[in-house]
Formats: sequence, structure tokens, C-alpha cells
Amino acid sequence: MNTLNSEAFALFGQHILWSDMVGNLFGLAALALGWRRSIWTWPVQFLAGLILFGAFFGHLTGSAGKQAVVMVVALYGWWQWQRGTGQGEDGHIAVRFATWRERAAMAAAAAAGTVAVALLFTAYPTLSWDPWPDAYIFVGTVVAMYAQARGMVEFWFAWLLVDLVGVPLNFANGYAFSGFVYVIYGALVLWGLRDWWLRSRQAARPTLEGAPA
Repeated sequence: MNTLNSEAFALFGQHILWSDMVGNLFGLAALALGWRRSIWTWPVQFLAGLILFGAFFGHLTGSAGKQAVVMVVALYGWWQWQRGTGQGEDGHIAVRFATWRERAAMAAAAAAGTVAVALLFTAYPTLSWDPWPDAYIFVGTVVAMYAQARGMVEFWFAWLLVDLVGVPLNFANGYAFSGFVYVIYGALVLWGLRDWWLRSRQAARPTLEGAPA
């Protein structure tokens, strides 16, 4: 992993690491595949997590741990979408808005998880560069991926909330390429949100009796 953690190039005074660049490019591809509701979003996300795990392991244990969790959730997402493929009218996964109960559960899990992880990072400073923002991104990423695995439109809202903290945090801590990619994530998230939103409305629209299927 020494080669992956070496500098690829400098951009605007920021040092770009190979591992940071390659891992986040895979992450960007995974998000684009998620927008298209392709099941390949999950193995690509797993590969991105594996590369970023190597980038962080040994000096940012908390961030490496986050990537390990991301890989586990990617396996869960693959399993969920394998079961749900074909539910949509076009043969892909069907998407929907979460119920209010599901939204409340995810919000509560995100809040409690952020506090718990931040306290863990605070107690063991070697786990994180900045406990509270890092915990927020950690837990927010897991919640977003869970919502994606369940085909919930709220997945995109969760990613937007992660981006709001992820962009400045990555720039501040030397992971410039991650920061740039999070900016692109923001644009993809808005397009993906619109697409899933419209699809969920079409799926919920009742078919009139006698109308062509």
C-alpha cells in the first residue's frame, strides 16, 4: 500500500495521494451507478471502500474502520438489490419514499450513532483527526447506504447532509481529492434525487381502470 499512499500530483497547492484519488473515483462511479439503479453500484462501492481502507489504515484508524463498515453495508446492499431486482417496471430495483416511521428510525439512529462514535473517537484520539465531524460523516454514510439498499429516496438527502460536512473536512485534513470528489458528489446527488423522486411518484400513481398497462 506504500505506492497507493504516495503522492500522485499537486493541485492548487494540495497534495493528491494515489489511494485518495483512485478510491474516490470508484466511489464516484458507485454513486453514478446507484443513480442508474444498477446492481453494480455495490461491488464498485465495496472496491472503493477497500482502497480507501488501505489509504487510512495505520495512521487514521477511525477512517479505516469507517471503510470497513462501508464494505459490510455494500455487501448488504448487494444482497438486498439481488432480492429486489425486477420489482421496478423497467426491470431494476423499485424506489420509494420512506414512511414517517422509517424516517424517524433513521434520524434517531443517525443522532445516537453520531454521539456514540464521537465519544469513542474522543476517548481514543488516535482513531480520528476530528471526532465529531468524522463521526457525523461515518454514521451519515452508513445511514445513506442503508437507505439506498432499501431503495429509499431519502438516500439522496442523507448524502447531501454528509457532503455539507465532508467537503470542508477533507480539504482541511489534506485529502484534497476527496474534497473535490465530494463537490461532484453534490451535483450527482441532486440529479439522482430528481430521478428517484420522479420514479417514486410514477410508481405510486394508481392505474386507472381500463387504461393501458
